Amino acid sequence: MTRARGHLVDEAATEALGAALHRHQPASGCVHLIGDLGAGKTTLVRGWLRAAGHAGAVRSPTYTLVEPYALIEPPIFHLDLYRLADAEELEFIGLRDWVDAGLLLVEWPARGAGVLPPPGLSVSLTAAGPGRDVTVESHSRDWPTAMQLIQAMQ
Repeated sequence: MTRARGHLVDEAATEALGAALHRHQPASGCVHLIGDLGAGKTTLVRGWLRAAGHAGAVRSPTYTLVEPYALIEPPIFHLDLYRLADAEELEFIGLRDWVDAGLLLVEWPARGAGVLPPPGLSVSLTAAGPGRDVTVESHSRDWPTAMQLIQAMQ
């Protein structure tokens, strides 16, 4: 595992990080997005999806649990598990189908513990004034280029 830390000065920088990570993403896998409410997780996903070619709205799927972006290649599935009552619910809503079909970007991954696949990448965001502190951890060899990119932010 490798780890890098940096500071994102504003919302645009958070979106730019998402775009940068998209440019280095593997075709499938799981990314854990960690942070309190309002930390910038959905903002990061918005930048990621814009870089992937999605021009529509990007909202946190807090009530729907998952928002599939199937027209993007590879498909991206944005999950928000904040309101998940039980991790086993993920099995019933089709998690296994998404794992091999594309990339999972998962907010509140701890609520899916034991059912979610392990992350290839973890991104932790913490509010720091008008910006965000970010810690990125690579758990897979699929992500070293992205890690070098994050280290260059410092």
